Amino acid sequence: MSPGRTRPGRTSPGTSPGRRRDGERLTPGRLSPGDVARAGAAGLRARPARVVLSALGVAIGIATMIAVIGISSSSREQLLRRLDRLGTNLLTVTPGRTMFGEDAKLPLTALPMVRRIRPVRAAAATGAVEATVRRTNHIPEAVTGGIAVQAADTGLLATLEGAVARGTWLNAATERGPAVVLGAEAARRLGLARTGVQVWMGGRWFTVVGILGEMPLAPEIERSALVGFPAAAKLLGFDGHPTTIYERSSDATVEQVRAVLPRTVNPEGPEEVEVSRPSDALAAKAAAAGAFTGLLLGLGAVALLVGGVGVANTMVISVLERRREIGLRRSLGATRGQVRLQFLAESLLLSALGGVAGAVLGTLATAGYALARGWPLVVPPWAVGGAVVATLVVGTLAGLYPAVRAARLPPTVALAAP
Repeated sequence: MSPGRTRPGRTSPGTSPGRRRDGERLTPGRLSPGDVARAGAAGLRARPARVVLSALGVAIGIATMIAVIGISSSSREQLLRRLDRLGTNLLTVTPGRTMFGEDAKLPLTALPMVRRIRPVRAAAATGAVEATVRRTNHIPEAVTGGIAVQAADTGLLATLEGAVARGTWLNAATERGPAVVLGAEAARRLGLARTGVQVWMGGRWFTVVGILGEMPLAPEIERSALVGFPAAAKLLGFDGHPTTIYERSSDATVEQVRAVLPRTVNPEGPEEVEVSRPSDALAAKAAAAGAFTGLLLGLGAVALLVGGVGVANTMVISVLERRREIGLRRSLGATRGQVRLQFLAESLLLSALGGVAGAVLGTLATAGYALARGWPLVVPPWAVGGAVVATLVVGTLAGLYPAVRAARLPPTVALAAP
């Protein structure tokens, strides 16, 4: 070799490292995104059992979070649809308390006065009766089963927009005699599924002429035995004062009617009248459907955190087991950044595998639960998007330390590892 020449790959004296004598800088090879993905996938394929177990922790966390959000959203959607179907234009009027703290009474003229309000489309009343209903007269009177006896106006069913499941509703003939219509829950508690049988009420037999269907806006009716106002006064000692008035008006006039009802019902003591809207309870229930969502999401986050720890543990062990591979790559020219990127890609792929599996499992769990309950299936897109973001964050955090540790291994030490 002639003087003044250097061997290929070497620098001559006075030449800075990383720069050839002719001035050209030596640059390491670059890995394309596809190369990084293939390198990361190759590391995972070499240990399939460990990959599956590590991804399972992430999948459980993601599935829990999506299922919690999906089931809560499906339940809320079911309640809102039910609320739209039932309407929000029903108001109830009940007696409050007097200024002396005693129970007030609605006037006998309360129902006719409510019907005189121009926007009111329908109104009906019920009145509490001091009596019990039992299957036979051999059952002790104290055993009421939580069933109330109420006098009912014949317009009650139309006002509540309810339906009769079996038999008929009270009419001009049956409201005057010993006939009773049972609410759905009252019939279940009495063990009755058909009409024409008799029950013991107020010391005499009453014939069951009808059984009502469910009434979500008036659950107190579901737990009641209903008789006509004339029969209640004549046979059960009812005093005639209504205890609840149900009123329907158009949606646009609900608040206007609500404002005038107390003074209309009891001009002398409007402060003794309470007005409420039953649909508000369903709306509040819909709003509260996600009350425990935060807690359950917290549990899902804990599961996701445990899954992230499992991923980090897997990656740390992978670095320890593959030190010779790391040393060989470094000696062949791989930079620290490329080694770090490879292990970070493995961690992201491992977390993504668990995230996809968790999203599928969470959606299937939501679909199964919603189908079993007859609910609409609602899985918010933001929940799936949040799951993807959470997966990427977990993968990055879990793989950051192992990737840095792998990149810091000196090639000579790594190659000498057993």
